[in-house]
Amino acid sequence: MKFEDLLHRCFRCGYCKLTDDYDDFNCPPHMKYRFESFSPGGRLWLTRAWLGGDVGTSERFEQILYSCTLCANCVKHCIFPFNEDLVNMFIAAREAVVEAGTLPPAVRDYFKALRVHGNPYKEPAEMRGDWARGLSVPTYDRHEYLLYIGCVGSYDERGRKIARAVARVLNQAGVSFGILGPAELCDGNEARAMGETWLFEELAKKNMALFQARGVKKIVALDPHAYNAFTKEYRKLGADWEVYHYTQILAEKIDVLRPLLKVYPTAVAYHDPCYLGRHNGIYEAPRQILAALPGITLAEMDANRGNALCCGGGGGNFFTDILGGGKDSSARIRIAQAREAGADVLAVCCPQCAKMLDDAGKAENPEKRLEIVDIAELIVRCLRKEETP
Repeated sequence: MKFEDLLHRCFRCGYCKLTDDYDDFNCPPHMKYRFESFSPGGRLWLTRAWLGGDVGTSERFEQILYSCTLCANCVKHCIFPFNEDLVNMFIAAREAVVEAGTLPPAVRDYFKALRVHGNPYKEPAEMRGDWARGLSVPTYDRHEYLLYIGCVGSYDERGRKIARAVARVLNQAGVSFGILGPAELCDGNEARAMGETWLFEELAKKNMALFQARGVKKIVALDPHAYNAFTKEYRKLGADWEVYHYTQILAEKIDVLRPLLKVYPTAVAYHDPCYLGRHNGIYEAPRQILAALPGITLAEMDANRGNALCCGGGGGNFFTDILGGGKDSSARIRIAQAREAGADVLAVCCPQCAKMLDDAGKAENPEKRLEIVDIAELIVRCLRKEETP
């Protein structure tokens, strides 16, 4: 197993599962189960024991390994030099499980759906562009940017609404972009996160060939998970495009949008997606957009930026639900944190976070829910009627 020589260096001091001020736990599986084996340090020790034959493969072992959301809180707060490789170590452990051929059923089914259908929703490729029906969204043809939507934005009902909002706002901002529609392929980020490196590399090479054939130079990603794959993993394979998350483009275009906006008075908390924040250091662009929207007051949660609590959907859990829900789930706790900050709206900029937090909000208080709204959807609400397509 890759990084096997690093496993013994962890002696479970516990900083990995805390916030900067050591005031609270910030590791989703540990917060839910409160067993040390579900913490980053405990998972490393358990993996070492598994590799040494002291622990056998079991349903419990697989639950511990795959309930990790790869949120990188441990990377941010571990005090040792090997901290940068912690997420890679957990992925390597999953790779070893894949190679051993023993997988949780939900993970196995995810891989099968991706191989057979090209997406985890088991839907035909022809439906990938259906989210854009009725909008003025061209097929990519040497535009300045390719707008990459991804599986969640293409097939999930909540994700489709976000994709439509992003496309509408990019149009209003005068951005030259096009989409691949039915030709778009899965980015593979979650396949890699769950340990299927071969499948990830197959998807990556197909995407790289497709983008090269279409003459793509710049990519705008709807989903931070795709942004992460394109900026980090694809470059290891030779990709050299410019990659942006949509909030980075809109932050640059905010002066173009400003005259089109009306006052929309509400208190908004912002949730930092792990794959945008801790994994890639993008914290300010979404906040710059929110600060520019007339009438909106930013109600910052105490757990923000590098201390933000994961929604619980990372590491493939959005699709497998191995971590699960309940009152001790990180998504439910995140809803409570936003309420404590005095927010009426919890703003997101990731379709996976949106779905996870929306479901948690329904479970937390179905009568008086905290509204979960994507930043692009907030901009659409602020557009004057005559400017809205």
